Amino acid sequence: MRAIILAAGRGERMRPLTDHCPKPLLPVMGRPLIEWHIEALARAGVRDIVINTAWLSPQFPQLLGDGARFAAQFPGLRLHYSDESAEPGGALETAGGIRRALDLLCADGDEAFWVVSGDVYLPDFQFDAGFAQAFAQGPLDAHLWLAPNSPHHPKGDFGISPQGLASNDVLPRYTWASVGLFKRRLFAGLPLGQKAALRPSLEDAIARQALGAELYRGTWVDVGTPQRWEALQPQSERHSD
Repeated sequence: MRAIILAAGRGERMRPLTDHCPKPLLPVMGRPLIEWHIEALARAGVRDIVINTAWLSPQFPQLLGDGARFAAQFPGLRLHYSDESAEPGGALETAGGIRRALDLLCADGDEAFWVVSGDVYLPDFQFDAGFAQAFAQGPLDAHLWLAPNSPHHPKGDFGISPQGLASNDVLPRYTWASVGLFKRRLFAGLPLGQKAALRPSLEDAIARQALGAELYRGTWVDVGTPQRWEALQPQSERHSD
């Protein structure tokens, strides 16, 4: 099963840090944030990872290459890039970016794939290969991992029904941790090369009872502000006020 790491955003709230460096390439705990995902996916057996890019897109292949630099630890790992910088409107948003990358994600005929945002830190998350295969063979269009709400998003996104489905009606609500499993059919009907947010596709899946969800209680940080990024630096490297 393949995976896509979403890394196309501008990171406006992270400026000036992101003026010259894409947010997923900023260092966290001594290495680029995106490498935490690459290595976690590779440990789970994923060998083809797509990275969608737009803002400062050349920096990604310059730093990460085609996967060969990880070969000693993860033989056969290959990185692919879906560069949205040449699109007329720039970055295509989450669903639009996934739609553009579908041929890369499903190149081997697989219908299911992992999705994780390149600007979240979740070092405890396990990309469970067995669970992924069961999902691929099941009826759901997507499965999300939700996290307890943080102070900057106190109302959350979805509840979890007793049947393990995402719900807009069940309380409490939790925040999507920006990681999940998805199937091609959720995006195949979207226009290619056009901006598209993910939420409408998720709402459609909820209406059809086709969106699974479960609670993730491991470490999770939305690295969305300089202050949150600073808090993830080793103590010796943090700036004093």
